[in-house]
Amino acid sequence: MKVGMVAHHYPHAAHREEFLARVHRVGEEFRRTPGCLSADCWVSPDSDAVISIVECESEEAFAAAFAAVEAAGLDTTYDERESRPREIVRIVSA
Repeated sequence: MKVGMVAHHYPHAAHREEFLARVHRVGEEFRRTPGCLSADCWVSPDSDAVISIVECESEEAFAAAFAAVEAAGLDTTYDERESRPREIVRIVSA
């Protein structure tokens, strides 16, 4: 069963470009991990949302990919650069 997540991030305007670069770096690391099917970054044209979507072939692959991102020391922590908390939804294939 495929699993993934959809995360809505809300960076402050002053940090938007930096934030986009961070999300792209995290996506690159996800995609390097076996079992990761996709990791993409989107923006909402009608709001300030940056949306990241990750899809993996299994729960184990997702856990391994997330562990690889953390092991690479990439910044995935919510902090004052964002205007409000992230909205993260875990998804599974139907």
